[in-house]
Amino acid sequence: MSRELKNLLYEHVARVGKALSSPKRLELLELLAQGEKTVEVLANEAAIDMKLASAHLRVLKESRLVEARRDGRFIAYRLSGDDVAALWANLHTVATEHLVELRMALNTIVAEPERLTAETRLSLLNKASQGDVVVLDVRPEAEYQSAHLPHARSIPLPELKRRLAELPKDKEIVAYCRGPFCLMSNEAADLLRKRGYKVSKISDGVAEWAAAGLPVEISD
Repeated sequence: MSRELKNLLYEHVARVGKALSSPKRLELLELLAQGEKTVEVLANEAAIDMKLASAHLRVLKESRLVEARRDGRFIAYRLSGDDVAALWANLHTVATEHLVELRMALNTIVAEPERLTAETRLSLLNKASQGDVVVLDVRPEAEYQSAHLPHARSIPLPELKRRLAELPKDKEIVAYCRGPFCLMSNEAADLLRKRGYKVSKISDGVAEWAAAGLPVEISD
């Protein structure tokens, strides 16, 4: 193999690495791992303006990590494949494992969630299927509809306080949201704990669950 060809191969792979080199582009990938979203929604949830969101999305599209479609006067984006969601899940897992600074930052902003292993994921799946625990998805309803953990119940965080009566107090509630960097499940767990519920939270989101080879459900 000629040196020129080998250099070209590495150069193409590096295009993906360059696309992942921006913190905001990583956040956009995390958001898109929850389902298709318009530029407007992505800009709002990532706390950036529309122009900057569009620029970041253009870089992700050029590296073939996302795809776009026009929906009337809006442009909607989605990940180009499940492997992109797995890439994000694996990337932050490796970063958390090797960067003590990241682990310290996580510990300062959220209560320590349960970090699931292959065995504990299967255990949770079994308990949920048996009705022994309630898996609570506190993301927006549209994200739940796109994909959610098996047997999960949807109560978006802004609706949780007025819908507490829907949750049993005699069973453990396991809350989750978009993954380990998401604060919604932490807020939900704090609220439920103060109201007398037995509750825990997990660091998994849909992307992490799927990356572990476990099934996710899509609402009809």
